[in-house]
This record gives sequence, C-alpha cells and structure tokens, in this order.
Amino acid sequence: MYRHFFKRLFDILCSFLGLIILSPFLLIFAIIIKCDSKGHVLFKQVRVGRRGKTFKIWKFRTMVENAEAKGLQISSSDDVRITRSGKWLRRTKIDELPQLFNVLFGQMSLVGPRPEVPKYVEMYTEEQREVLKVRPGITDLASIEYRHENDIMAQAEDKEATYINEIMPAKLELNKKYIEKITFWRDLKLIFKTVFGK
Repeated sequence: MYRHFFKRLFDILCSFLGLIILSPFLLIFAIIIKCDSKGHVLFKQVRVGRRGKTFKIWKFRTMVENAEAKGLQISSSDDVRITRSGKWLRRTKIDELPQLFNVLFGQMSLVGPRPEVPKYVEMYTEEQREVLKVRPGITDLASIEYRHENDIMAQAEDKEATYINEIMPAKLELNKKYIEKITFWRDLKLIFKTVFGK
C-alpha cells in the first residue's frame, strides 16, 4: 500500500515543505552559480521515468553552458567542463535540490532508482527495465553505494565503457533489490544515509 498512495503523499508533503524551508538557500546557490560562470542557473536534461515516459530533470548547473555538446553525457571528478562552484555543488549533492520540483510535479519520488538518459536506457535488458515500473528518485541504494562514482570514473581509461559495462549494471542490480521491497522505513533510512552519509 505504501508504495503507491502513501509514498506519493509523503513525496508531496516533503518536497513542498523542503522547497519552502530551503528557498532562501536555493536563492543563494543560484546567485553563486550565476556569479561563477556564464549561463543559466538550472540545468535541464531529458531522462526516462516511470513506464518509460521521458521528462526533464532539474539540477543546479555545475558545468559550463552547453556542456553536453562538448563531451559525453556522463562525467567524472576530473571533467574540465565542471565549474568552480560546480565541484562543490556536486561533492555536497546540493546540485540535486531542484529535483524537489520534479518530485512535487509527480515526475520523481524522493527515493527510487535514479533516472537515466534515453541513450543508456536503450541498452537495458528486459530484466533491467523492471526499474522503470516505479517513479525514479532523487536518491536510492545505488546512489549511496556509488557516492564516489565521479572519482571512480576519473580513474577509468575509457569512461563510457566503464560506465556501461561496470557501473550501470551494478547500479541496476541495486535498484532491482530496492523495488522488490519498498517500505516507508526503508525510504527513511535511505534519505537519512543520503543526507548524513551514514
């Protein structure tokens, strides 16, 4: 029962309250980004959500403007496209906060498999596509286990091959484990671990 009505109710309440409480800080972060480099404050990217429906995910911009036209759709901690403020925003995960709007609008959940770009979703096996049965989330078990994914990617010789053949399959396995047993208390635990790193 929780994974449907009450999970959505929890998402709406938390995202709404979160946006109200964090609004002064979101404004400060926006000013920092604007002063640090040219371009929009927010970065929008097409991702694949529940039942394969695409939507635009919102993040604080951490790279130079039009970064996707200058490289891969994945990045690493040594990516030259990352701005000065972007390094800090990524390390603290503050760049993900605008996704509270995605949660409020029903495109995402607070907790759920991280949404992927269409290019990589097309590579999913039928079994891996099971993760598309639920709303994607701001955080999940895979996000916590791969908290230092950007550093792992930085050490890879072929970054895209490493992501496709090693990181993506491993994260999808963790996502499948999550959707097999979705509970309120498990979601709270994952949110706590995401915020406090424990």
